[in-house]
Amino acid sequence: MAAKPVNNIWIRRQQCPCGDWKCYIRYEEDDQTTLGSQLVKSETLSSSSSEVVFTPYVGQIFKSDDEAFEYYSNFARMNGFSIRKARSTESQNLGIYRRDFVCYRSGFNQPRKKANVEHPRDRKSVRCGCDAKLYLTKEIVDGVTQWYVSQFSNVHNHELLEDDLVRLLPAYRKIQEADQERILLLSKAGFPVNRIVRVLELEKGVQPGQLPFIEKDVRNFVRTCKKTVQENDALLTEKRENDMLELLEACKAMTGRDEGFVYNFTTDENGKIENIAWSYGDSIRAFSVFGDVVTFDTTYRSITYNMLLGVWFGIENYGKAIFLGCVLLQDENSQSFSWALQSFVRFMRGRRPQTIVTDIDSGLKDAIAIELPNTKHVICIWQILSKVSSWFSLPLGLQYAEFKSEFNMLCHLENVEDFEHQWNHLVARYGLGSDKHIDLLFSHRVSWPYSYIRGYFLARVMTTEYSKSVDMFLKNILNAQTCLHFFFEQIGIAANFGNQTREELLYMPIKTCLPIEEHARGILTPYTFSVLQHEIVLSMQYATTEMANGSYLVRHYKKMEGECLVIWLSEDEQVHCSCKEFEHSGILCGHCLRVLVVKNYFQIPEKYFPLRWRLESSLVPMDGQIIQNSSDECSQAFHSLTATLFSESLISKERFDYVHREVTRLLEHVRNMPVIDEVGLNLAPNNVTES
Repeated sequence: MAAKPVNNIWIRRQQCPCGDWKCYIRYEEDDQTTLGSQLVKSETLSSSSSEVVFTPYVGQIFKSDDEAFEYYSNFARMNGFSIRKARSTESQNLGIYRRDFVCYRSGFNQPRKKANVEHPRDRKSVRCGCDAKLYLTKEIVDGVTQWYVSQFSNVHNHELLEDDLVRLLPAYRKIQEADQERILLLSKAGFPVNRIVRVLELEKGVQPGQLPFIEKDVRNFVRTCKKTVQENDALLTEKRENDMLELLEACKAMTGRDEGFVYNFTTDENGKIENIAWSYGDSIRAFSVFGDVVTFDTTYRSITYNMLLGVWFGIENYGKAIFLGCVLLQDENSQSFSWALQSFVRFMRGRRPQTIVTDIDSGLKDAIAIELPNTKHVICIWQILSKVSSWFSLPLGLQYAEFKSEFNMLCHLENVEDFEHQWNHLVARYGLGSDKHIDLLFSHRVSWPYSYIRGYFLARVMTTEYSKSVDMFLKNILNAQTCLHFFFEQIGIAANFGNQTREELLYMPIKTCLPIEEHARGILTPYTFSVLQHEIVLSMQYATTEMANGSYLVRHYKKMEGECLVIWLSEDEQVHCSCKEFEHSGILCGHCLRVLVVKNYFQIPEKYFPLRWRLESSLVPMDGQIIQNSSDECSQAFHSLTATLFSESLISKERFDYVHREVTRLLEHVRNMPVIDEVGLNLAPNNVTES
C-alpha cells in the first residue's frame, strides 16, 4: 500500500460526547451521502447488469480488454461465479494481442514443495479444472484497435453460488476507503480484528456476516497497512512540527500588516507548539457591537495534524455570520478549551459575550463554567438533532421515525414543566431509561430545550439562515490545503470584511401603512426590518383584552389557546411579553406591537431598537443608500393605479377576466426580466397617470 500525499484533510468530529471512546457519531447527512453513493453504485451495477443480461458470444466486440473483463466479471457475478485473468500473448508488432479470462476454479493447483516444518499447512484448493472461459483477440480495423471474443464456454463442472454467497468470493470482497480509515483508527486504538468487524456491523446496522468483506480481509488489510501507517505517522509528525512553526511565523508577520491582529500559543515540554489561536483587528472591532452572542464552532478536526479546529463567530445586523477568532487545539479536554476561552477573552480586551452557543461537549461545558461564569451557555439544537439518528436509529429500529417526530416537538415546548413531563413520558414509552445518550441529553437540559433558553439573548443565531452562513464560511476555508500557512491565508481572506458583498434591498415596501412600520424602516437594516415587519403584519390579527392592573391578554382572533400576557409600564414606556421574544432576539414580538398600537404609539420607543440591529452599525459600507423618497412615490403611484384598475374590473365579469388574464401575463413577464443594477438608481415613476 503506497503512502498517500500528506494533505491537510478536515473531517467532522466523530467521537461521541457521551464520553464512551468506543462510541462513534455518524451524522444524518453523512448517512444520506453514503446511502446516495451506495445507490449510485447499485444503480451502476444494475445498469451494468442490464447490459450483460445476454451471454457473451464469439465475435462480440469490445473497445478494450478492460471493458471486456468488466463485462465478463458482471456476467459472472450474476451467474454465481467469479473470473480471473489467465494467460496473455504478445508480439513485437501488436504488443499484447490475446487475453484469456477463465473461471476462478479453472485449472489445478500444482503440487508445491512442502516446507521443512513439523506440521505443514495442508490448504485445500478451490480449483477443479473448470473449463468456463472467454478468450479475446486484438485486431486493428481502419486504424482503430478493438478486441473480439475468439472463444467462449459457459460450461462449469462445479456448483454455481447463490447471490448471498457469491458476494463472499475474493473477487467481490472490497473494503471501501471510508471503511479503511475506520478500521485503521480502531486498530490503532487497540481493537482486535473480531471486535473491529462487530463495531462496523453495529455502525452500519447490518446483521453479522453481512458486511461486503470478511474478518480475514480486515486482518490482511491491517497487516499490510501496518508498515505504511508507521511511515505515514513519522511523516505527519515531521510535517506537523514544521507547519506549526510556519504558521507561527505567519502570525508574527501578520502583526506588521494588521495593527489589531493578535495571537497566542502554547508549547509542550519539548518546546513544540501545542495550541495556537488568533484574531484580526476587524474582528475585535466587530465584537464591540456584535459580541453579545458568540457561537463557538468545533465541528471539524484535521486528520493530518490531529488537531481540533475551533472558530468563534458573531451575527451582524444583516443576519450573516462574522468571523471573530480561530483556534487549533491538540486535545479535546476542559484544560484545552479553558486556554482557548482565556485567549479569546484576552483578544477581545477582557469583554465577554452575554451568550455563547456551542456543540454538546462536557469538557467545553466545564471550561465555560470556569472561564465565562456570567455568560449563558446554550447548546445548538441543530448540533443535537444531527446526532439523534446516530444515537437512536439502531436501538429503536422502526420506531425511530415516530420517536424523532416526538423529540422535535419536545425541543420546542415553551414550558419547563411540560418539557419535564413529556420527557419522562418519551423515555418510558420507548424504553430508553438506561440509554447513555438520553442521560447525556438530560444532564445538559438547561442548555438546549427552548423551554429553558427562551429568556436567553440569542440574536437569531438559531435560524437556518445563520447556520447556512456559518457552513458557507467553513466550506470556503476547509479544503485539502497542503499546509497550515495556506489555511491561515484562506481564513484571512474570508474574515476580511472588505472582501464581503451584501445583497441589498434597495426598496423595502410598506405592508400595513402603520406609522410604526414606516418609522422602523428608516432605522433598521433590511434584514431586521423584514423580521419586524412580519411581526407587525401578525399583530394586526391579534385581539387584546385589558386587565385590571393595566396588563393585556393578547391572542390570535381565531385561536382561543396560545394567548400571551403583555405588561405595559407607561411611566417608563416599557412593554414586556410572556413569549420573551424581545429578550430572545432583540426584536419586538407581534403581541407587544399590538399593545403599542392600542396605546396610540406612532413610533416604537428607541430602547426597542438595539444598536446591533441598526443601519448605523453596518460593518460593510453600502454601495448605495436605501431609496426612501422615490420608493414612496412609486408606492403611492402603484397603489393609486391598482385601486383604479380593481374598481374598473369589478364592473363586469368580462372586464374582470380580461384584467386577471393580462395582469397574470404581465407579472410572469416582469419576473423573467433580467435584473440590472442601474434599475434601482431611479425608482421615481415617469408619466404615471391614474387612468
